[in-house]
Amino acid sequence: MKVAAIINPISGAGADTRVAEQRRALIADAFDRRSVRGTIHFTERAGHARELARAAVNDRADLVIVWGGDGTVNEVGTALMGTRTPLGLVPAGSGNGLAAALSCSIDPGLAIDRALDGTSRAIDAGMLGNRPFFNIAGIGVDARIAALFNTRERGARGRWPYVLIGIREGCRYVSRDYELDLDGDAGPVRALLIAFANGGEYGNGIKLCARARLDDGVLDAMVVEERSVLARFWHARHLAKGTPHRAPRVTLRQIRRAVVRTNGPIEYHVDGEPGVADEAIEIGIRPRALWVRV
Repeated sequence: MKVAAIINPISGAGADTRVAEQRRALIADAFDRRSVRGTIHFTERAGHARELARAAVNDRADLVIVWGGDGTVNEVGTALMGTRTPLGLVPAGSGNGLAAALSCSIDPGLAIDRALDGTSRAIDAGMLGNRPFFNIAGIGVDARIAALFNTRERGARGRWPYVLIGIREGCRYVSRDYELDLDGDAGPVRALLIAFANGGEYGNGIKLCARARLDDGVLDAMVVEERSVLARFWHARHLAKGTPHRAPRVTLRQIRRAVVRTNGPIEYHVDGEPGVADEAIEIGIRPRALWVRV
């Protein structure tokens, strides 16, 4: 078996040179124990994981293991979409939402073993504009939080900085007016958050759409309408616990296509990676687009 391992050496809070070498050694040992023909690469910049994954596909790798957070996983998954090369996952980021949806172990050694010895299954990929996502994409306050979080130095992220940014933006974020089309059902909405979930969890146990499934051929759309600052935090407990239907002015439905329009730029994120679109953006799904090892 030919395997390529792609390690983000600085994923996770406090990652340093020693951590990177420990990660390399753990994967190299797993390769040696199985007599696997393996290569190990470190990412060096944004977009590098995608390039390394494409090179692995061209080299006819039987498996690509990615050790990193949601952004690194998104890059590798994007490169593997439409191929039969499965993705194995060793979670090491701040959220690890897709890893949670796939029930990946947070123990690196066990996660590597499962990637090498497990079975492959196909999952869907969401599309926001021309950018794939495998877990959750969002427009609104979560996109603002993602943009601010990603300005922090690598290795200085983690759970608590994310929480603190979320609290601050929960107090000051200004909702926007959108024209929203969900599978042809269109209308205006003043929204705090518009999310599209392929997997059910943001990460860190925050179960946004607990009923979302990675392979059901649909996205779970959630629209959270504007409310007072106090109500935002009071109702947020339902969004975190997977019971959003208990909060008022929250729309939940399964869709295959959506269009979001507004006056001016649209802040969004795909698997926690921020972006900006011009006035309108289309969301869709590609069933069984990515093979993963579980």
